[in-house]
Amino acid sequence: MYLNDSEISEIQHFIKSLNSKKHCIVVVEGKRDEEALRKLGFSGMICQFHSFKGLVKFVDSMPKYKNLIVLLDYDRKGAYLTKRIILQLEHRMAVDLSFRRKLVTITKGKARHIEDLSLYSRMNT
Repeated sequence: MYLNDSEISEIQHFIKSLNSKKHCIVVVEGKRDEEALRKLGFSGMICQFHSFKGLVKFVDSMPKYKNLIVLLDYDRKGAYLTKRIILQLEHRMAVDLSFRRKLVTITKGKARHIEDLSLYSRMNT
């Protein structure tokens, strides 16, 4: 995948912006997604959706946070899970999809999975 300097710079700004969010937790699908965000410098709270063994357990554990930032993959499964999470949690807490949309814009759709962002960390060194 070809990455230009502008994309790398925008990803760095994206991570800084994500790190500046307080009283929130970022949800990703799995371990490799979390690892990719950590490699890029994200230092906030992350939870892995798949570690909860289902939507009900995930939803029940979220109300202790004020804000939820959804960063699930941009495939059929990620879209489905995002819709389900919004339906279950939108009345209990703030659900933020803006970072998900920013990633699509920054990567121009090239990074369909959050774990793909690890490529940007390699270009950064």
